Amino acid sequence: MSALLEASGMTVTYGGVHANRDVDLEVGRAEFVGLIGSNGAGKTTFIDAITGFTRVNAGAVRFDGEDITRLPPSERARRGLVRTFQSLELFDDLTVRDNLLVACEHSRWWSLPIDVFRRKRAREVDERVSWALATVGLEHLADKLPEDLPHGQRKMVGVARALAASPKLVLLDEPAAGLDAEESAELAKELRGLLDLGVSVLLIDHDMGLVLSVCDRVYVLDFGKVVAQGTPAQIRNDETVIAAYLGDGGGPAEVPNGTEPVA
Repeated sequence: MSALLEASGMTVTYGGVHANRDVDLEVGRAEFVGLIGSNGAGKTTFIDAITGFTRVNAGAVRFDGEDITRLPPSERARRGLVRTFQSLELFDDLTVRDNLLVACEHSRWWSLPIDVFRRKRAREVDERVSWALATVGLEHLADKLPEDLPHGQRKMVGVARALAASPKLVLLDEPAAGLDAEESAELAKELRGLLDLGVSVLLIDHDMGLVLSVCDRVYVLDFGKVVAQGTPAQIRNDETVIAAYLGDGGGPAEVPNGTEPVA
């Protein structure tokens, strides 16, 4: 079976700088894949390019068997390729539920006259929003404003909003940023559960303990290029990865001993 997401030879340049250089990466169906690298390695640029927010200068992106390299972000989202953002981008003047409802609106020019007569669609949207909130354990906060929630719960609102869009693959850009150890462990459990719902995941995060404990496979970017890929155990012991995280400073490698993917 072909991969759900395939990036082949993907290159993104800004002026003369290669943010991504000839990147090959795949995410299979019902697979949890990690993408790690130091600051400036090109991780967020990769997600921006995959989701259509940044132009791909060379190479191709295929999703669910279709070439989507030149499609706009909205069309990619309609096909089930959905992302979160580092900065959350929540609407603080809307309730948590209403933030998710916005994600469900894939309007076209003919939607309004049709939807006037389609109460069934409204029920389906409500059910999808309720499901997404329950999946991340936020159903009791549906009527709260995001600005009234602690940082960890705001992060989960971003994940729930992505789920409300009915993704086949969700790309998570540093969902554990700002979380403490307990919150990060709870996030790992919630995210791994997405596979049971038929949702594949591509996770970017600086929390190496999280990435190595939750992912099936991990890719490592360094200066825009993939320098290693493999299982968490292989990545943890890869000399190239150790060198990339050490830099020129020497000392013990800062590649933590996480566990294998959680069940």
